[in-house]
Amino acid sequence: MSQQPWLPFNRRGFLKTGFAAAWRDGTAAGDVQTTPALPSQAGRMAFSPATWYRPYISKMVRDPGALCWVQIDLGMAREIQAVRLYPAFHLGGKNMSGFGFPVRFRIEGGAGASLSHPTLLVDSTAADSPNPADRIQQYPVPSARVRYIRLTATRLRPSRDGIGYSLALSKIEVVSEGRDVAAGCPVTADPVSAQPADLAQLTRAPRPMGEGIITDNPGNVTPAGEWKPAEYRASAPLTGVTLTGKLFRAAMEKNIGYLLGAFSIDEMLRPFRQRAGKPAQSGLRPPVPFWDTELPGSSAGRFLMGAAGTLRWIEHAHLRRALNELIDGIEDCRAPNGYIMAYPEEEIFDSERAAYTRAWLTHGLIEAGYTGNPKAFALLRGYYDWYDSCPYLPKLLRGAAQGVQGMVANTRMYFTPAGKREDIQVLQRYFQENYWLAGLAARNTDLIWQYPYDRPHNYLITVFEAYLDLYRATGDHRYLKAMQGAWDLFHGNWEHTGGSIAITEFGQFPPKSYRLEAQEPFCETGETCGSVFWVKFNQRFQSLFPDREKYTAEIEKSIYNVGLANQVMSYGIIYHARLVGRKGDLPVPLCTNSCCEGQGTRLLGSLPEYIYSLAADGIWVNLYEPSTIQWNHPGGRMTLAMTGGFPFDPDVTLKVSAQSPAPARIRVRVPGWAARPVAISVNGTPEITAQPGTYAVLDRRWVSGDAITFTLPMELRLARYGGIDKVEGHERFAIEYGPVLLALVGSDNAMLKVRGSREYTGILRQLKPDPDRPLQFTIDGHPEYRYKPYWQVLSEAFTCYPVIDCGEIRA
Repeated sequence: MSQQPWLPFNRRGFLKTGFAAAWRDGTAAGDVQTTPALPSQAGRMAFSPATWYRPYISKMVRDPGALCWVQIDLGMAREIQAVRLYPAFHLGGKNMSGFGFPVRFRIEGGAGASLSHPTLLVDSTAADSPNPADRIQQYPVPSARVRYIRLTATRLRPSRDGIGYSLALSKIEVVSEGRDVAAGCPVTADPVSAQPADLAQLTRAPRPMGEGIITDNPGNVTPAGEWKPAEYRASAPLTGVTLTGKLFRAAMEKNIGYLLGAFSIDEMLRPFRQRAGKPAQSGLRPPVPFWDTELPGSSAGRFLMGAAGTLRWIEHAHLRRALNELIDGIEDCRAPNGYIMAYPEEEIFDSERAAYTRAWLTHGLIEAGYTGNPKAFALLRGYYDWYDSCPYLPKLLRGAAQGVQGMVANTRMYFTPAGKREDIQVLQRYFQENYWLAGLAARNTDLIWQYPYDRPHNYLITVFEAYLDLYRATGDHRYLKAMQGAWDLFHGNWEHTGGSIAITEFGQFPPKSYRLEAQEPFCETGETCGSVFWVKFNQRFQSLFPDREKYTAEIEKSIYNVGLANQVMSYGIIYHARLVGRKGDLPVPLCTNSCCEGQGTRLLGSLPEYIYSLAADGIWVNLYEPSTIQWNHPGGRMTLAMTGGFPFDPDVTLKVSAQSPAPARIRVRVPGWAARPVAISVNGTPEITAQPGTYAVLDRRWVSGDAITFTLPMELRLARYGGIDKVEGHERFAIEYGPVLLALVGSDNAMLKVRGSREYTGILRQLKPDPDRPLQFTIDGHPEYRYKPYWQVLSEAFTCYPVIDCGEIRA
């Protein structure tokens, strides 16, 4: 007899057709009927189900009638009252809730694993079951005592991409004496369709903060009167830096060409005009699939981030005219309530619009405000007055794809001239996760690579940015301790030699896995956007603790070995910083507005702000790119001009100009990669010798013409590969020179023989500087190969991790 499910709890809000549609009608679909949430935080959590970051999805089959089964071993015989099935869903697109839920199925139990004499517990084989969408299905079970529970799909639903058929569920609960006895139990599956790596998802433990989708915790909010802001000890300059060297300047000029050669103003304004009911320009190119169709407005955000950032340092008439025209167009589409996004309000739950797209436009308009556009901050303030009180807030954390990644938009807004305390407090109330903060402070790796939402991602770093901003705003050390733990976790488990981030949007990335090979398309490593977020996160720490050189070192590595390395002339920006093989996942067609293009152009447009930091009593010199900075200092305006040719030349000179003699502290970074202590002279006289990984403090009365000189001791360093893509029986190593990651070109699977030594470090003595090509090295015994900076690699085969053979395994 076919049984109908009962107690259909609604997930609400994962897709446009779910919560968003109900919201437009003024009703809430699937009101809660029973099973309260776990009281894990102050406030309330309604029991509308959410899910762990991924469901179990079987292998695809061609025949919808193929038998697919999964089986749970409860460990001992249990009296079963009910079975709950959690439908799967796909947050990256629309109308995907319930994909893979079996059309027809049965649930059986038995005493032995073979189920040779099964007891039928649930029979839903006589008629097709409707797609449950986002509703948990609970099935009553006649009195039965069994150890093994098997769900067999007798007719499958189409897979999420519509090609073939699969069985997909987020979780199975087996209810005995009022509780789930399946949690943590082993799961097996039929050998044809099994996906062993994800079977454990079916019996995962209850989620922190319960299974509900509503997060509303007013007890998390810190009254503004109790805030004790943590002031920055040093701040990045917003303007005033002029690049005089070749490397950064060339990258920024190529970035200008990329921005102006991508999309027209009308193409970027098209979704804003469509949302506002205004006619769009005819004859435009079609929108780029996904990036422009699912994330409307992100193309405008991309342009604003790159262009406005650039205009703070380099004046460019065409670029400024385009920026102002784009902002004028956004203003023209502004709704009476201040709403400015390119998608309708009620579509906020579609794809990643609530977080990704909102953050991009926010970043871009903030940079435009700082570069002098008179409308940018007012547009943002009007929008955030709407957002901070919008009715969707309680469901955005768990109901929108990667909902947390939008937190940084609010915190950045707060610290603008137009910020309000509500920009901070809505995050505390609707987004703050206390269990996560505690776990990060405790250095729990599971809270990174098993983050319990739709998928782990390097976009979690944007959440770190936001929580560090919450510390800065409120002074609550709980945020600081959690983010120090987050930094340690990423740095110690998901950062490649050279600085790229070793966890991406798709695939499996256990701690210290450091994948080099692609698991499948888009399951690679080193996304450009992850490194940009890492730069921004470290910049916050650098501003709070400027004397801790390690934060500047992370920024430096990310710029040289990812930001510069993933720029392809003025044509585009590469998605992944591949460390083996060939570069080449450049979007086709060029300029598709991918996540890595948007964040890449943002980083390239902001390069000058990382060279120096300003403090009330002077300046911090962080990087060594030739440049000049002017700033207002007590006693008058000062200028510091840095000359040299770093990283091609290790000699650095800093010359001071001052309106009048003035006391100031000039702090010069001695990098952690320096091979020995660095002697620093002032006007030719030795002044101080500083240890690697510190800042040398030059505290004196400065007059125009004073000169600081030093030489950075750069040497080759060997870094052993410790990830999972090892070569059996061999050891792989990367080589760095100062902050620069080197790549061996000529092969992607080279093996280097050490000559005259049983030590791996012997290979370093075989590298000989090429006198005609700075930073490039030939290799004694291997004329077919050479080393060059990874950022200089274009189309040739390469590896940053060749095998090094010294005939004996010794470090």
